Amino acid sequence: DSLAVYATNDPELVDEIIRTLGATGSEQVPRPKGEPTTFREALLRDYSITQPTPKFLRAIAERASAAPTLTYLLAPNRKQDLETYLWGMEIIDFLSDHPSARFAPEEFVGLLSKLQPRLYSVASSLRAYPDQVHFIVDVVRYESNGRLRKGVCSSFLAERADDVPVPVFPTVAKHFHLPADPDTPIIMIGPGTGVAPFRAYLQERKATGSKGKNWLFFGAQHERCDFAYGEEFNAYMKEGLLARLDCAWSRDQPQKIYVQHKMTENAAEIWKWIDSQGAYFFVCGDARRMAKDVDATLRKIVQEHGGKSVEQANEYVEKLKNEKRYKRDVY
Repeated sequence: DSLAVYATNDPELVDEIIRTLGATGSEQVPRPKGEPTTFREALLRDYSITQPTPKFLRAIAERASAAPTLTYLLAPNRKQDLETYLWGMEIIDFLSDHPSARFAPEEFVGLLSKLQPRLYSVASSLRAYPDQVHFIVDVVRYESNGRLRKGVCSSFLAERADDVPVPVFPTVAKHFHLPADPDTPIIMIGPGTGVAPFRAYLQERKATGSKGKNWLFFGAQHERCDFAYGEEFNAYMKEGLLARLDCAWSRDQPQKIYVQHKMTENAAEIWKWIDSQGAYFFVCGDARRMAKDVDATLRKIVQEHGGKSVEQANEYVEKLKNEKRYKRDVY
């Protein structure tokens, strides 16, 4: 399950946009929903002010005499080139770089998209923490084009959430729950913030006295500073709640090690858990690379240790999916 968090935008960035547009912030503008409000309040709470929308980019290209590159990249056959060009670029960059492109406040908000809530996987069990909800936040901060960039929600939670009420609402992931049978073994692949739901799973199994075996694969850059809930997981190992804990630290040695490498090291045992013991296989985290690499490794394990052809291994994995024994929550 997840918790949706409604963040507010960085006040400093809001004020910079207002200054750059030559506005005061007190102008009345429409909101996506509800009564009109001031320009500053709308930028703070209602609109996404970092990622440029296609509508905004077209408006810049039409008004900025120095934007021939952008006009070229907005062609339908240049989507990949446009994505590369836009990496690390935000709305404020275009406003600062093209002073000839100026907009009245009401027109400007019409070029923006609505500020959306951010989803965070719940990292705690209600049985363990009935009055709390825990989640992991990877705070996004990086330099690009001489400017400090911040993740909208992660920086809000890290820098400003202690001082204001934070609107949230829960969402239920019906496809990504523990097996109904508490005796069923589970294998959990959760590098980085992807470990969040598995901490909740382990707390739930501990609270309910479930007898099913639990195996966690975790990965991050450095053990010393990136082992989320490390003390708790090590305690679960000592208690026997975790039967196995395999960690991949990608930057603690010259050779990069990821969770799929740890899977390969333990391929025979993974196959035994899945095929002989009926284990469920869960994956949570990065969809672009990690989940694909884990999926490819799982198929190779099935092929090599199950004595199957490539086609048979693929059919076996698809059968796991159809039986709801291979579950993914990737983003």
